[in-house]
Amino acid sequence: MNEVKSPKKPMMYYYAIVILVILALNFLAVPWLSQRQVKEVDYGTFMTMTENQEIGRVEVQNNQILFTNKDDTQIYKTGPMDDPDLIYRLKDSGAEFSSEIVEQMSPFLSFLLTWLLPIVGFVALGQFMLKRMTNKAGGPNSMMFGLGGSNAKVYVKSAEGIKFSDVAGEDEAKENLTEIVNYLHDPAKYQDIGASMPKGILLVGPPGTGKTMLAKAVAGEANVPFFSISGSEFVEMFVGMGASKVRDLFRQAKEKAPCIVFIDEIDAIGKKRDGQVGGNDEREQTLNQLLTEMDGFEGNNGVIILAATNQPDALDPALTRPGRFDRRVPVELPDLKGREEILKVHAKKIKLADNVDFNKIARMASGASGAELANIVNEAALRAVRNGRKIVEEADLEESIEVVIAGYQKKNAILTDHEKHIVAYHEIGHALVAAKQTNSAPVQKITIVPRTSGALGYTMQVDEGNHYLMTKDELINKIATLTGGRAAEELIFGSITTGASNDIEQATKLARAMITRYGMSDEFDMVALETVTNQYLGGDTSLACSADTQREIDRKVVELVKSQHEKALKILTDNREKLDELAKHLYEKETITGEEFMSILNG
Repeated sequence: MNEVKSPKKPMMYYYAIVILVILALNFLAVPWLSQRQVKEVDYGTFMTMTENQEIGRVEVQNNQILFTNKDDTQIYKTGPMDDPDLIYRLKDSGAEFSSEIVEQMSPFLSFLLTWLLPIVGFVALGQFMLKRMTNKAGGPNSMMFGLGGSNAKVYVKSAEGIKFSDVAGEDEAKENLTEIVNYLHDPAKYQDIGASMPKGILLVGPPGTGKTMLAKAVAGEANVPFFSISGSEFVEMFVGMGASKVRDLFRQAKEKAPCIVFIDEIDAIGKKRDGQVGGNDEREQTLNQLLTEMDGFEGNNGVIILAATNQPDALDPALTRPGRFDRRVPVELPDLKGREEILKVHAKKIKLADNVDFNKIARMASGASGAELANIVNEAALRAVRNGRKIVEEADLEESIEVVIAGYQKKNAILTDHEKHIVAYHEIGHALVAAKQTNSAPVQKITIVPRTSGALGYTMQVDEGNHYLMTKDELINKIATLTGGRAAEELIFGSITTGASNDIEQATKLARAMITRYGMSDEFDMVALETVTNQYLGGDTSLACSADTQREIDRKVVELVKSQHEKALKILTDNREKLDELAKHLYEKETITGEEFMSILNG
């Protein structure tokens, strides 16, 4: 879609232009026009006109001679010559001697014509344009003119707009929105049966999943005008401004119906009203105006409202009820097939090798959003350029995934020989414990190259396919894998380091979730002890139980993590020879693949 931009300049900008134009007229145009009235001729022509008695008035100056014809309709000038008899010949020809042929304009008239009239003309033109702009903006009573405007970006019909084919990995969402497109194309088909389209559609999902792109794709497919505005743009410091912007937005939309109005991050104005005195009255007024506009009392025919948010639970119930936002379309993180399709869409924009396995890359990028996948492809292209290649290879994509996960390689970070040994055993500890447990994901890559994220190394595990449910055994094995690094340090060096801080955090969080949210403990059974808010923004948790129960939960978490730590230590003790062999190989190579790891392990 092509955005229609309306540039806004300060009034001083236009005043400066007026002054410059007037100065140009006075200092350039007026003298030029005056000079054009005088015709320059040679001295021979002047003598011929003198002999033929064709000269009316004449003025002899030191550097030039000015004269007119008999009718005094044209002024001439020529250069002086050494001619002592010139005065007498002019007198005999009947010419009148004058001291001023080009008469100066009176100061009053000069000021009137060169300054006053241009300024009056420009002011009148400015008032006329201001009146027209005021009428277009809703009249002179539209909240101090300009302040109550909606600031919405308007996208008009475009043949090169975003289509559904440009959006991959969200088939269910596209299917839901296709109905809107069909309605905008042929509303009579729905009206004949008595069906009416939802007035509002709410797109919910984590950041980066393509909510905004889906909205633009709907407008591109329907080929109708598209109004885009962020919810934060309605929030103003002056009371009533937000409501005025809502009115202005819907007024513009009705004028261009059928059209689509897209409000991004609607939670900025649509949060639940708490009813407290002294609250944010401006936000509530804006929300009330939005509710009124969406009620349809004025007949918003042909206006489809799309909104996006990643906090659906925080929205006011009056906003999400049927009749306003009738339909909720989830835009979740893509699955394996979706990730593969998204990668292929973005890969069309770059020069790619023919042997790239997108399925493998999609499996490695598990949990990535559409925006992150686009960033992965771009990082791969940048890496290819850095390495002096003109084609992106599969290795570039794999490295870019590692960049997104763990950061760039730290070229100048030099580990001591002892630290390098510790990190090698730590990472092999993770991989070996994972490999010896049947339900763990296979190892894809192990490295001890430090990263900018602070990681001194990491072990990448990749699931073979989609994994929507995890059993209790799988979660327990995952905790054991997380403790494998620390267990290897204890077994080999007899001491522990700070390198397991992230492992400890993840293991604790997973163990607590098993007890409080997943009901995987015998003591608490299926009782929910923890609530999750903002599931799309990190998932903040809060305990909903007594202090005694919290102490019991803490005891069970410690017990669970400790038992898996002991399990990991036993696995490594039983496979001590392979642990040493693999750690030595990793120490020498710094980076090994999953195939190398499994060949040594099974060798």
